[in-house]
Amino acid sequence: MNTADNVVEMRSISKGFNGVSVLKDVSFDVRKGEVHALAGGNGAGKSTLMKILQGVYQADAGEIIIGGKPATINSIQDAKAAGIGMVFQEFSLVPSLTVAQNIFLAAEPLGAGGLIDDRASVRRAKEIFAEMEVDVDPRAEVSRLGTAYWQLTEIAKALSQNAQVLIMDEPTASLARHESEALFELIDRLKQRGISIIYISHRMDEVYRLADRITILRDGRRLLTEPLSAVTPEQIVEGIVGKKIEGQLAYRERDHVAHEGAPLLEVRGLNAGRRVRDVSFSLRPGEILGLAGLMGSGRTELARALFGIDRRDSGDILIRGEKINLTSPQQAIDAGVALIPEDRRAQGLVLDHSVRDNLLLPLLGQIKRGPLLDSMKGKDLSSSLIKKFAVKVAHPNRPVRLLSGGNQQKVVIAKWLGTDPDILILDEPTAGVDIGTKSEILDMIRELASAGKAVIVISSEYPELLAVSDRVLVLKDGSVIRDIPRSDIADEEYLQLAVQGV
Repeated sequence: MNTADNVVEMRSISKGFNGVSVLKDVSFDVRKGEVHALAGGNGAGKSTLMKILQGVYQADAGEIIIGGKPATINSIQDAKAAGIGMVFQEFSLVPSLTVAQNIFLAAEPLGAGGLIDDRASVRRAKEIFAEMEVDVDPRAEVSRLGTAYWQLTEIAKALSQNAQVLIMDEPTASLARHESEALFELIDRLKQRGISIIYISHRMDEVYRLADRITILRDGRRLLTEPLSAVTPEQIVEGIVGKKIEGQLAYRERDHVAHEGAPLLEVRGLNAGRRVRDVSFSLRPGEILGLAGLMGSGRTELARALFGIDRRDSGDILIRGEKINLTSPQQAIDAGVALIPEDRRAQGLVLDHSVRDNLLLPLLGQIKRGPLLDSMKGKDLSSSLIKKFAVKVAHPNRPVRLLSGGNQQKVVIAKWLGTDPDILILDEPTAGVDIGTKSEILDMIRELASAGKAVIVISSEYPELLAVSDRVLVLKDGSVIRDIPRSDIADEEYLQLAVQGV
């Protein structure tokens, strides 16, 4: 290890929770002005390692060296003082405050009489954005801005605290493609200023676009640290998963796709709010329908209307040929519809409740014994779902918030599939999960369709959408502009042009 250029070194870090070892003798370093990618499967220890650097957790063993000197980081404040900044995957901003107020929250400049000087906050925020070479209005209320501006505000907030090392955890998870590219250009500029980036991502194209080196963790241990030029994408994937994954994103035609016969789901002239306009399509048993479109195209809003969350203004929804008036999720569940939402943490899980409780929430009707719940039946049902969907959890009674992102997603999928729906809607089902879990989810979608389910998949990841879809519905401004058979889509570029209306 060349320590001369290292801004941060983490030496022989170990950490366990409740007797379960999460990190085992892990060493990691970051050089001045480099992007160091941190990769690994869900549960590999990436988040724990970064939370130790951030001061959220304290290591059981090992040491942290910052600027060549041992550092004690027992809190987020200690990390900030040491020049460590964090850009969160789930944004930590206060929507009702302005951009400037969020940047200087709890560190507001004070004027005469010890009062907060809002003008000084705005002025300093403008200076930071000018240094970043981005155009953001510091006076704008955060709630009125798009996701990309939230991301820029998070970065500005870290830079305002003189961060020399930025930890970015899946920073493009909520960004459109052009927004992601703008972020990459910003990262390039930050590198030139000597700021170091720890970049956590499951997306190989991003890693190769940005990173100088990569460290892979597997099962709590460091597997390798190498320059990107020395490893292939295939080697990285194999390192993360522990095995080769071939054909994971290849479309596999299924012989039994029902191209004929009565539709399971029909949507006729559906209007709901401002984002769903005169949408019509049909879906047959055994068919996988992909929904593509830019952010704001109405994909999620359509899913919400089909699941009874958002009110239908006009149009008809037919299931098995019968008109259904879906005014609540419970009615949708009773009609055989399930929705796996885009934001698993906010919409799919009760984070402080156990894994078992989360799995059983939509299944309470299955475990009733008269007016009471059969706890033994609940244990058996939750255990079978954990086993079936390979959820990695030390004990079903552990809070679901302690699980990795990929295992949280498995819990969301498992609980809804436990309702045995005929129609399954998945909104960004592979967002923020490792490539191994991604492969498992895509295979599961194929298996569900093969079992006769009708499946709708919403995804911003075109390769994944093309890997499973039999047809792709393209939405723009809330309306369907294309309905394309998979056989007509030559490649990802074709779909991208279709989404752009070309």
